[in-house]
Amino acid sequence: MYGFPLTIYLLAGWLESQFPDIELFNHATGHLWHTIFNLAGNPHSHLIDSISTVLILGGLAVLGFAWKVLYKAQQTHSIANTGLYSLVRHPQYIAFISIMLGYLITWPTGLTLIMFPILVTMYIRLARREERKALDEFDEEYKRYQEITPAFLPRIRRGVKQS
Repeated sequence: MYGFPLTIYLLAGWLESQFPDIELFNHATGHLWHTIFNLAGNPHSHLIDSISTVLILGGLAVLGFAWKVLYKAQQTHSIANTGLYSLVRHPQYIAFISIMLGYLITWPTGLTLIMFPILVTMYIRLARREERKALDEFDEEYKRYQEITPAFLPRIRRGVKQS
């Protein structure tokens, strides 16, 4: 990001009152968690940045694996129910949310704080709309898939089922 971030501009008075020696035009100041928690060293080498990197890269990986399955299902006009789609019905939206959350954590701004819940809501609504279309197209087959596969959060399986 280049220039003077709007969030830093809006928080400048508070930041200067809390951190009298702060350099507002320093790149590290833009990393709000690093500044607010008065962390020493490189702002890119802390746990907060590591967590966001895992969320972003993990989300990109999930997105890649999910799109491969989804593309194949579209080509064969079938339900995407293998790979990650065998664990959850919407891994692509989990991936998008993970990527957005990663960026929100590493670079929180007023706009991202406002837009994150709006975008999550939009993805959930989009998933529901897609499911209605899938029910129209695949009927009973998709209903069975819905019954055994959760929408967003995979089931945690404990132990082996006894019959």
